[in-house]
Amino acid sequence: MENAAFGPDLRAWFGDIDIYLFDQLLKGRLRPPVRLLDAGAGTGRNLTYFLRTGCDAHAVDEDADALDHVREMAAEYAPNLPQTNFRAEKIEAMTFPDGHFPWVICNAVLHFAEDEEHFQRMLDGLWRVTAPGGVLFMRLASSIGIEKNLTPMEDGKYRMPTGGAWFLATEAKLLLATERLGAEMVEPLRSVNVQNLRCMTTWILKKKTSKN
Repeated sequence: MENAAFGPDLRAWFGDIDIYLFDQLLKGRLRPPVRLLDAGAGTGRNLTYFLRTGCDAHAVDEDADALDHVREMAAEYAPNLPQTNFRAEKIEAMTFPDGHFPWVICNAVLHFAEDEEHFQRMLDGLWRVTAPGGVLFMRLASSIGIEKNLTPMEDGKYRMPTGGAWFLATEAKLLLATERLGAEMVEPLRSVNVQNLRCMTTWILKKKTSKN
């Protein structure tokens, strides 16, 4: 579909892609075609562009119904991709091989961890399937800059100003986890305060090609 001012319809090509993931495309860090995984993909809001541009796209989500929607998208935009690319699995228990993906995306998932131990297991699952030299892109809710608006609960969770309870990482937790993984930060943490109701942080890690 054409638009007189902007050419091809952007939404048809990019869907509801996260703006900070789109930023990685603009910066040239993420270049199709590439093998990538959307971990916690939901109904595939971040996959439209990658399916349409010939990427070897994979997705996991523990919601099997959501994965059915992703499979429908793949059948339309990338019918040659095998159905085994799309798996109803938990992030901490994925069945993909170690180091399989040059790019792993995990968008708005980690703050649903049950507790600290679950958060670390999910993170380890993501890191396990990231290839040496590969990139793990994460967007997650954090406590950065909104601490005074939060009510601490048990297990690392906080009562959010808008209701509900999320597991929120602190800046220190993210930096310590980066060090524990032996990762390089692709860029500094970028946190957006949404009118003191929540804070969303972009955390992008690169896996070193060796231990040296």
